[in-house]
Amino acid sequence: MDRIRIVGGNALNGIIPISGAKNAALPLMIASLLTSDTLTLENVPHLADVELLLRILGNHGVDVAVNGRRERQSGSYARTVHFTCRTIVDTTAPYDLVSKMRASFWVIGPLLAREGKARVSLPGGCAIGTRPVDLFIEGLAALGATMEIDGGYIEATAPKGGLIGASYTFPKVSVGATHVMMMAASLARGVTTIHNAAREPEVVDLANCLNAMGAKISGAGTQTITIEGVTSLSGARHRVLPDRIETGTYAMAVAMAGGDVTLEDTDIALLDTAIEALRRSGAEISAVDGGIRVIGHGDAIRPVDIVTEPFPGFPTDLQAQFMGLMTRAQGVAHVTETIFENRFMHVQELARLGAKITLNGQTARIDGVQRLRGAPVMATDLRASVSLVIAGLAAEGETLVNRVYHLDRGFERLEEKLTRCGAIVERISG
Repeated sequence: MDRIRIVGGNALNGIIPISGAKNAALPLMIASLLTSDTLTLENVPHLADVELLLRILGNHGVDVAVNGRRERQSGSYARTVHFTCRTIVDTTAPYDLVSKMRASFWVIGPLLAREGKARVSLPGGCAIGTRPVDLFIEGLAALGATMEIDGGYIEATAPKGGLIGASYTFPKVSVGATHVMMMAASLARGVTTIHNAAREPEVVDLANCLNAMGAKISGAGTQTITIEGVTSLSGARHRVLPDRIETGTYAMAVAMAGGDVTLEDTDIALLDTAIEALRRSGAEISAVDGGIRVIGHGDAIRPVDIVTEPFPGFPTDLQAQFMGLMTRAQGVAHVTETIFENRFMHVQELARLGAKITLNGQTARIDGVQRLRGAPVMATDLRASVSLVIAGLAAEGETLVNRVYHLDRGFERLEEKLTRCGAIVERISG
């Protein structure tokens, strides 16, 4: 099993290209099930989750063609992927595939909308909370679908004539359920209004793509989204938006290790709350042409309290990374997690590096220490794993991060990007 070896102490200087957003690419790929025409997506990242979803879509009859090319001197690797689903050959999403990645459950919406039926295994993914599927079931049921659970599968059936538009209020904000509801409602009869919808940029990106395919969606990015159903969708060409979580992660790495790095091909507007927290911690951050410049001072980190919230609040997917940064703050910081109940599994691993963290329910108290020391650590999930990398960059000596397959799910060519900026980071195979 691969490991990542980090020798800390080097400042980061240079350019880091930001990849397309995994959390946008996955629902965009799934949207290809809604049309018999070709959907072309640009800036698709090369990640384990993306490759798994390609397999899942192929199981349903999606033909995939991939083109890749080097872009710009920074060496970013952008992929253009063409998805064509002339006919859906199977409306079952099996356990052996869906159990490996939660987002693959989202195929239930397009399959139900286009074929009138779907049999989808209950999902798996990172062990960071229960993340129940009730919101998906209730949302699709509001569109007239019959939803039953049998043998670990959800059996979904649309009424004769297809799904029917409706007004539905989510009892809790859910990005995934908003994605699924938008896709399903695009082919429903009549108008659907989603209240308490997720407002994340990835939701807006999906709505923009669906509209390019012929959907009639308005209000994406607000708490109320309106979808006027159409009889069919066509193909389109769409570019995946930059990965705001990768952007924030590397910004925090620079803030902790010190240095001067330009994050290329990204947008500062995607991360207002996180950028503000980083500035309060002492990092200098500014928008530049085509990206963001981050200047970190390493040993002059100020403590900042944050609370994770749905967009536009502080992203839960940056919580672990920010906690890593706060381990070196000059004072006491508090991190409160309100989205996922089990998302503090990185705490005990940061403690192995010398961090002083005390948990009280969903709040972590971080007493900043003067220095961290490298040690073997174990990644527990995607975001936790990269928090250990960030801490390792600033720790004295060598840090070995085990279970790096988590990193491969969400960070494209992490070692290469950091090494280009002066970090000592290498992958050890076997």
